[in-house]
Amino acid sequence: MPETDCRPKRRLAYRTVSAVSFCAILALWCLLTYGGLVSEIFVPSPSKVLAATVEMAKEGSLWRNCWMSVKRVMVGWFWSAVAALPIGMCMARSKRFSAAIQPVIEFARYLPVVALVPLTILYLGIGETQKYVIIWLGTFFQLVLMVCDTVSAVDKNMINAARTLGANRWQVYKEVIFPASLPGLMDDFRLTIGWAWTYLVVAEMVAASNGLGYIILKSQRFLATDVIFSGLITIGVIGLASDFIVKLLTRIVVPWQERLRD
Repeated sequence: MPETDCRPKRRLAYRTVSAVSFCAILALWCLLTYGGLVSEIFVPSPSKVLAATVEMAKEGSLWRNCWMSVKRVMVGWFWSAVAALPIGMCMARSKRFSAAIQPVIEFARYLPVVALVPLTILYLGIGETQKYVIIWLGTFFQLVLMVCDTVSAVDKNMINAARTLGANRWQVYKEVIFPASLPGLMDDFRLTIGWAWTYLVVAEMVAASNGLGYIILKSQRFLATDVIFSGLITIGVIGLASDFIVKLLTRIVVPWQERLRD
């Protein structure tokens, strides 16, 4: 009972510190801009950023560009997760498979995605597929290794007990390995969705006519820093929303994990 009573206090303290931190950053921003310490060409004031955001929202361009960016991030990340999950699990459970594919994964994850943009254009053109692939490349190789590490951490005694009871290989994966590693996998997914958003501007920097990354790059040419800040803040807000959604799904899918964290 005492432990249960402490949980709301800890959550309140966490939220209070978060709110204070956010307010401190906002206050510093206001001080630099309204106080004239920094030119608005470099750092626009909050009111100018808000005005630019409202103007784009009234025009409808903000919502269209948000939708295109969200679509690109989600499609690219989804297919990276679909491919990385079985490969990572097989790497964790098979030494031969890991020996064959891990060196390739380790090598590819160090390749800068920006340097691969010309090749993706050469192979795939400048359509939506090229943009999905850029986000896929930015998340797939990292996610494979994260899945492998998560699955490798499953207690071997649980696996041996299932085999002793007569479970075959598929049953071991389905009934033991996947449920035991699911909390860690949800954390892996949440982190890589964040990485997918960081590759959005890279995906939209070539031959794009819409998207938040396109807005940022277009505004750079005219030194429209208020629009740039608006695009960056919008990406951050959507990224936080996606992080919150994955956390909520984690509480639904693996509620015992959240109780253990509390």
